[in-house]
Amino acid sequence: MKVYQICFSPTGGTKCAADLVCRAWGVRPEPIDLMKHVGPLFFSEDDLCLIAVPVYGGRVPQAALRGLRVTKGNGIPTVLMAVYGNRAVDDALLELRDETRACGFRCIAAIEAAAQHSLFPRFGEKRPDREDARELMKYGRQILEKWESGDDSEPEKIPGHRPFQPYNGVPLHPKATSRCQRCGLCARECPVQAIPRDEPHKLDKRKCITCMHCVEICPSEARVLGGLIARIAEKKLADPCAGRKPNRLYI
Repeated sequence: MKVYQICFSPTGGTKCAADLVCRAWGVRPEPIDLMKHVGPLFFSEDDLCLIAVPVYGGRVPQAALRGLRVTKGNGIPTVLMAVYGNRAVDDALLELRDETRACGFRCIAAIEAAAQHSLFPRFGEKRPDREDARELMKYGRQILEKWESGDDSEPEKIPGHRPFQPYNGVPLHPKATSRCQRCGLCARECPVQAIPRDEPHKLDKRKCITCMHCVEICPSEARVLGGLIARIAEKKLADPCAGRKPNRLYI
């Protein structure tokens, strides 16, 4: 079989969780990076696909959905994965199911997986960890057994509610510090072109989705998320993000 792994993973946590599930399938997946890919994609129902996205405010990032909406699933059996920052999945997994169904993907399983929070790393720190790895690989084996048995049924219940809760972004954006060397890597890699290529120390806040990719990849560690608003936001998340949140499989 041919396995496709479609990911939108600005800080790497979503990709890490997706890799653990695919590892259980014993086949190296063909990676498709929604951070970069913009052209149409076409699939076959004889193959298998995993689509993994992060959760932003209980929803799927619109930047990821734009990439998915130009694809043609053609009935390919698909595992959906929503990776959340140790708070909650909310409506993201259901939204992902609706969007991928409209593109012709056939959901046979869904996973919610916890990862380190992208804005405030102390929440869910270092997740996915070894315990997560064991659990996600177990999910992968269960999904493979279902698919190989010829059972292509959709999970009976996927969490979420309609209408989906509104999400208009967050009033926080990473800023360049004096350490910025103007190498331009962040501008080239930004999935929404919010950083000017000729002035990479600047930022278009209207475009920025606070995905933190620029912070993650900066070789000089020159971009940071700080200030009073960030401290207030982190304090508000302390209770919702407390403890170890679970992974869940819907099959």
